[in-house]
Amino acid sequence: MPVVKHYVDANGESPFAKWFDDLHAPAAAKVTKAVARMEQGNFSNVSGVGSGVYECKIDFGPGYRLYFGKDGEQIIIILAGGSKKRQQQDINLAAERWQDYKRRKRRGEK
Repeated sequence: MPVVKHYVDANGESPFAKWFDDLHAPAAAKVTKAVARMEQGNFSNVSGVGSGVYECKIDFGPGYRLYFGKDGEQIIIILAGGSKKRQQQDINLAAERWQDYKRRKRRGEK
């Protein structure tokens, strides 16, 4: 079963956690359910958006999205969360974070 982790920037902060903390309770519940489904290996609402980044669509509210990368077969790194309204901006940001994650991993940084 895959393990889901949050991307942590060079300052030790999780941009996804910050986004998640600002959600209202019903939206947070839907996002939590989507993450749990990924942990169970269910990627039915997932598609690639380029640069090694994937998008998980959540059919709720403004069309929430989760963006993540796969570090091997068993580790999923959540890079960002957002909505349909900011989709392209969120994809670009997730791609930057994914490149940063891979670069720091190669250097042995956390």
